[in-house]
Amino acid sequence: MMARAVLSQADISRALTRISHEILESNRGSSDLVILGIPTRGVILARRIAETIARIEPDAAPALAGALDVTMYRDDLTRTRTRTPQPTDLPPGGIDGKTVVLVDDVLYSGRTIRAALDALSDLGRARAVRLAVLVDRGHREFPIRADFVGKNLPSSARERINVRLVEIDGDDAVTIDEGEE
Repeated sequence: MMARAVLSQADISRALTRISHEILESNRGSSDLVILGIPTRGVILARRIAETIARIEPDAAPALAGALDVTMYRDDLTRTRTRTPQPTDLPPGGIDGKTVVLVDDVLYSGRTIRAALDALSDLGRARAVRLAVLVDRGHREFPIRADFVGKNLPSSARERINVRLVEIDGDDAVTIDEGEE
């Protein structure tokens, strides 16, 4: 099985910078903004976006980013092995009345985001919820669309998209593994 590189470290950095600018533009600044990453790689991407926003807007709140664990909200708990739940970590002030940007690495079926919306509703009432993803690969099973996309990457269902981030994997890259015929 051969992995084909589709995004380099520089491509990922540019995509996250663009997403950060788009978030600020759509929100008209950084006030009342909360960026929540979905574990595992979404949390790292959310932190990077929050750091970029803080560089663009020095008066942005220092603690924009948090983590939203969706494990127990998934509808496939009985069918697939799930990972160990991670802590949900909200920035000070919570989500009530805020614009929440959910961040994930790959948008595929939409099931993870549906679970994230359920988890979010248990934490408070956001003014608005937006979605930022590094890669949108299509194949939706729910009517969910990302507001901010690093790269649209149409792929076949048998292909696997791998997001590697330096904090976990030692380097930044996105690759596609060609599936078995």
